[in-house]
Amino acid sequence: MPDFNKVLTPGEDVDSGEINVVVEIPKGSMLKIEWNRELAAFELDRVEPGIFAKPVNYGFIPQTLDEDGDELDVLLVTAEGVPTGVFTKAKVIGIVNFEDDDEMDHKVVAVPVDDRHYGSITSIDELGDVWKKQIEHHFNHYKDLKKPGTTDVQGFAGAAAAIKIINECIDRWNQQ
Repeated sequence: MPDFNKVLTPGEDVDSGEINVVVEIPKGSMLKIEWNRELAAFELDRVEPGIFAKPVNYGFIPQTLDEDGDELDVLLVTAEGVPTGVFTKAKVIGIVNFEDDDEMDHKVVAVPVDDRHYGSITSIDELGDVWKKQIEHHFNHYKDLKKPGTTDVQGFAGAAAAIKIINECIDRWNQQ
């Protein structure tokens, strides 16, 4: 398996919203799979209860570091789950501002560049209020059985705000 932080960049044109995304957890999975940067391998961190299966594909942008010390997370919106280890070029449509254990843990929201189902979406608002409420509920409660009250969705923002956070995370990666 390749070391995604060595073979991929954050994206060819981050400032226009095109990023590379590596999928860790497929939509619908109860498995909390994480990229282990030191081993350059995927690792099963834990198995979540079925009620907390991921409502969307979950991955990361290579060569980025968020405030929590991990690669910047991405919620990759597709009609079907994308398998662990697949990477794609994606278009940024927004961001979820999220706090986990008192650390900011942003979630960029994106769609694959060549997606003939969701590909015409250009804004997180086009996903609708129900989608936002599902995401907010999931991330506000997915740790309730183990560490209740430690997560907080602090709102949603558009692509410009997401691109600003992505560039901050690229700078953080480059400074290490």
